[in-house]
Amino acid sequence: MPLYQYDSFNRRGKKITGTIDAASKQDAITILRGQGLMPTNIEETSAAKLEGPFWKRFFQKKVDIRTKVLFTKQLGVLLKSGVPLLQAIELLTEQFEGVFKRVLIHIKDGIKAGESIASEMKKYPKIFPNVYVQLVRAGEASGKLEVILNRLTTYLERTEETRKKIRKALAYPIAMLSFAVLVVVGVLTFLVPRIKDMFAQMGQELPGPTQLLIGMSDILMNNLVLISILFLGIVIAFTRWKKTTRGQYKFDEIILRLPLVSYFSKTKAVVQFSKTLGMLLESGVNLAEALDIVCNIIDNEVLTQKLLEARDSIIKEGKIAKYLKKTNMFPAIASYMISTGEESGQLAQMLLTVGNDYDTELTEITESMTSKITPIMTIVMGLIVLFIILAIFLPIMQMSEGMGI
Repeated sequence: MPLYQYDSFNRRGKKITGTIDAASKQDAITILRGQGLMPTNIEETSAAKLEGPFWKRFFQKKVDIRTKVLFTKQLGVLLKSGVPLLQAIELLTEQFEGVFKRVLIHIKDGIKAGESIASEMKKYPKIFPNVYVQLVRAGEASGKLEVILNRLTTYLERTEETRKKIRKALAYPIAMLSFAVLVVVGVLTFLVPRIKDMFAQMGQELPGPTQLLIGMSDILMNNLVLISILFLGIVIAFTRWKKTTRGQYKFDEIILRLPLVSYFSKTKAVVQFSKTLGMLLESGVNLAEALDIVCNIIDNEVLTQKLLEARDSIIKEGKIAKYLKKTNMFPAIASYMISTGEESGQLAQMLLTVGNDYDTELTEITESMTSKITPIMTIVMGLIVLFIILAIFLPIMQMSEGMGI
């Protein structure tokens, strides 16, 4: 059916704009009036026209996690209240703007054509990842879509909360390090060249810190273009190398050799694996399919490869804890808990428990490390500032002593 874009007023005089599917323009007007709206302008359009020109689409914001959480939560509430799926999607279409609104229009059209909501969501993997689609499909098959959406909402909210905590914990050290680099570069490029001539006119040997500071400034200023090009070239080369399959694997391999970073990578993988697999199994997704999904959401390629190898053995023998332990990713206590859940027939619940426990531990350790890094970064900044002050004022103090001041 044709798609119509309309401007209207409700009974309270509030202006309402949106889109509606109808067989004809007159039918669209009738439907709108039946909804208590008074249309003032209605024109036939299409999803492509709603997308706007290329330059406008280029600068539009991507669909963030908050939008997906809001959509998932509201859709679950509407379905739980007895609103039919198609009508719920139509209602939610009017609540969003930009890219996500256009996606919902396409999904709505697909559902009208007889497609399932999961198959329509699968067409937009950047917005609805595989784990999201599979859970929705499981909800449709079991007739408990609203329950699955509620679990998805909780899953998305906790994942975003964890990400925010880690990012917040790392923000201050990164900001301090960036500030330190900017201060040093600023001093070497702007301050030192100006005072260099003044020191040269003193006609006396400069202190070691001053000579080192001037030497660093000379190297930077004399090779500024070369250093800039070299730095940019390294960044571009590294980015391209890391995008290759071999490059990503080698980079992740290096990451796992760094003691502290390795711990964080493995713990994060345990959290991702346990929470996601537990939720999938609890929602009725079979083990083989759930393992395929989970193995593809781990961030580290080396760990992903280990899980894929374990997956094949797990599917053959049906024993999960035994082969997870062989990956050397899971701590002994985690493997024991999963084994206990497997034997008691509560594997899904135990996986969720393991995921939540290590998620909490990861957050606590991150915050603890940040509290320790902060004073260290402060000391480093103080030493940098002290070095710069000494390098600048030591010659002045020597000159003052020589003049008897």
